[in-house]
Amino acid sequence: MKYLTFALAKGRLAKKSMKLFEQIGVTCEEMKDESSRRLIFVNEELKYRFFLAKAPDVPTYVEYGAADIGIVGRDTVLEEGRQLYEVLDLGFGKCRMCVAGPESAGELLRHHELIRVATKYPNIAKDYFYNRKHQTVEIIKLNGSIELAPIVGLSEVIVDIVETGSTLKENGLKVLEEICPLSARMVVNQVSMKLEQDRIRDIITNLKQVLDTEQ
Repeated sequence: MKYLTFALAKGRLAKKSMKLFEQIGVTCEEMKDESSRRLIFVNEELKYRFFLAKAPDVPTYVEYGAADIGIVGRDTVLEEGRQLYEVLDLGFGKCRMCVAGPESAGELLRHHELIRVATKYPNIAKDYFYNRKHQTVEIIKLNGSIELAPIVGLSEVIVDIVETGSTLKENGLKVLEEICPLSARMVVNQVSMKLEQDRIRDIITNLKQVLDTEQ
């Protein structure tokens, strides 16, 4: 039996994922050692391998078959646009992808004006404005504090993840439009889905049962 390999987005998502997996018997004791410098963690008995990766890299590992299964936020799945199957909403890490800015920018959005949009998510922003709103915008890619852009006049609005909205509020900004809800997702390599169908389907079915009882 070959190893089934899992790529987990580093941080809170990985920890919550492992807690969820443990409930269905998908375990890895090696991962519990916080001081470990290992890159790959193995459960020899069950033939599972796990590794942690930066969120934007998880869909790449899955598309190219370096991982059979990935756990990552839906924002990353949408932004990366990789060829893979999105099979399960894990229900945690819930937030929203939104267009935000000062209240005055609401008018510019309503009238489909040519505006500048600052974001860490250029592909999501492009898809939303060009394909859904049919509004021509200039998209500026940023990596740091996106909320700064409209305050210093770099852009009229931003596209970003909103959890509570308190950071926006503190900076005189508000949610102007909601693009989509987000949460942690399980993604699967397309070839693995055929070759390891039984094992992967078992995991999906068991996870669904746990998630259904928790809701």
